[in-house]
Amino acid sequence: MTAVDIQLLGIKKSFHHRVKGVVRAVDDVSLTVEPGELFTLLGPSGCGKTTALRIIAGFENPDEGKILIAGRDMTSLMANSRNIGFVFQNYALFPHLTIYENVSYGLKVKRFSKAEIDKAVTEVLEMVGLRGYEHQFPHQISGGEQQRVALARAVVIQPNVLLFDEPLSNLDAKLRIYTRGEIRRLQQRLKITSIYVTHDQEEAMAISDRVVVMNQGKIVQAGSAEDLYFTPKTEFVAGFIGRMNALPGSVQIIQDNTVRVELFNHTYRIPLLDPELARAENLKAFIRPEFVNLHPGPTEGDFQGIVAERSFLGEKTEYLLLAGETRLTAVAYHASSGEAYLPGQKIGISLQEENIILLRNGGNK
Repeated sequence: MTAVDIQLLGIKKSFHHRVKGVVRAVDDVSLTVEPGELFTLLGPSGCGKTTALRIIAGFENPDEGKILIAGRDMTSLMANSRNIGFVFQNYALFPHLTIYENVSYGLKVKRFSKAEIDKAVTEVLEMVGLRGYEHQFPHQISGGEQQRVALARAVVIQPNVLLFDEPLSNLDAKLRIYTRGEIRRLQQRLKITSIYVTHDQEEAMAISDRVVVMNQGKIVQAGSAEDLYFTPKTEFVAGFIGRMNALPGSVQIIQDNTVRVELFNHTYRIPLLDPELARAENLKAFIRPEFVNLHPGPTEGDFQGIVAERSFLGEKTEYLLLAGETRLTAVAYHASSGEAYLPGQKIGISLQEENIILLRNGGNK
């Protein structure tokens, strides 16, 4: 099967809310998913990502805009005419049907022969590691196995596009990590163009070729996981992808496109790489917790702080620090640091200057 591209062109969708009135769930969204790509829509609850996915699937009609799959306009087609596989959040398995009957359902609707159905179901159950489960019922298998049945049912019809609506939200943490890897490996093996919806930023970064961050119905930023993490364009993206410390110091642009950040009587000089920021009226500085370095001597580093809280998390320890009136979060990975700092301890703090991020002050969207 040849992988296809997906295009959304100016998609808009509004709903009427009894309290809020008219709510624009999807607000002029345009994007392109490349053939064979696993593309994730990421954002908080209510940001429009699931509505956008349902519009692509044909479960909702847009108020404006077009959906193109392989260059063909699908906007007015019914869902069953789009050749799309959909993996639902709650699996949506038929409880009274066996695993074989659940997986074969779409093929029967398409009027495949029994021999073709047997062959296809056997192959796809082998692919998802459920060979021998044909005569089990959904209530007889685990949540992770049910998710794999839902995935098998979606891919057995050989869809052009595979859509996932928060498929791992009902699984425990360890099983989520395992299953997301299985989904990624299967998607790469089949080379099916896929769109994945989640509110879990770690999940999105782990499996995606590209990620779109949505907020209030709009696309805020698109890019690879690395792009979004290391070079966020807005304060919203900086805070939503991973964790971020907002620095309270003054930020001033000086000569040669360099920014000076004054923080606790210490000066940081940062090259201004984005020319658009040079025209901003004011800038704000941020740094991620892993780039906040701790020192046992309070006179070491750039400035002094006190450990307020310590959380041991296995491979790392997180610290909440107080530096004057400012609260900072730091992360120490045990492979690189054997120090253990205790609540109430005075320590030195230094910031990795090259990892300070500059954004427009108030750029939350």
